[in-house]
Amino acid sequence: MSAITIPAPLIRNAADAERRWFYGGGIVTWLAKAEDTCGTFLLSETEMEQGKVTPLHTHPADESMFVLEGEILMHMDGHESIVRTGGLAIAPRGVPHAFKVLSPVARVLALHTPGTCEAFYMGASEPIGPDVVSGPVDFNRITASGRENGGFELVGPPPFATD
Repeated sequence: MSAITIPAPLIRNAADAERRWFYGGGIVTWLAKAEDTCGTFLLSETEMEQGKVTPLHTHPADESMFVLEGEILMHMDGHESIVRTGGLAIAPRGVPHAFKVLSPVARVLALHTPGTCEAFYMGASEPIGPDVVSGPVDFNRITASGRENGGFELVGPPPFATD
């Protein structure tokens, strides 16, 4: 019989959480990392600007995205839907998905279960200070981190029509 590891209690305010610039575009606030949860999940809030788009990709973990503010266009498994404030999108592991920010700003709470994608996100981002609101977008860095760390597989370009 294997021993069950139980995470320690955690209380973390956003002001105390690690903030990173994600090279796919957006500021990620890490509310719970794998070390906090014994690898059971990752929880982050990402703030993004209008027009931010992801390529079509998959993760080896389930990704649940709850829209705290704004509106995104979610492309999942060949279908597109608008997800507005208060809405939820769940991309099961291995399902191709992408999204585009439609509103001037979008804030999304992302839950990855299990917490196996953390190395990818750390490799595809940099720590930032409290006054930073933007940074460079570099999809080559995103792809390289996925190749080196796992946690992300590029399966195609952004599937959205160009404006």
